[in-house]
Amino acid sequence: MSLEHHHRHHHHHNIFNQHKEKGDEKSPNVDYKKDLKHHKHMEHLGKLGVATATAYALHEKHQAKKDPEHAHKHKIKEEIAMTAAVASAGFALHEHHHNKQAKKEANRHHHH
Repeated sequence: MSLEHHHRHHHHHNIFNQHKEKGDEKSPNVDYKKDLKHHKHMEHLGKLGVATATAYALHEKHQAKKDPEHAHKHKIKEEIAMTAAVASAGFALHEHHHNKQAKKEANRHHHH
């Protein structure tokens, strides 16, 4: 799938600049099931990011105790990993919101 096609197909929402893409006017040819699946998948990726970053942060915390000579370096890596975990949680929540919207749209168009 080309990048251009990808952006036309899945209207990613930039949290700082939410605008509608051309053709995003709730037209009857929108595949709501696909949109729902996409946002659900992205939410799961966000949750996976939380788990991965948290595990890495805990690893670095352990390394800081085990390697006191380089403890500062490990503590910085731990903080960066925790920041990534928080960012991933925010992304997962953002996608959860879009997932709920996609469900509403799918149900609304299914019943018309």
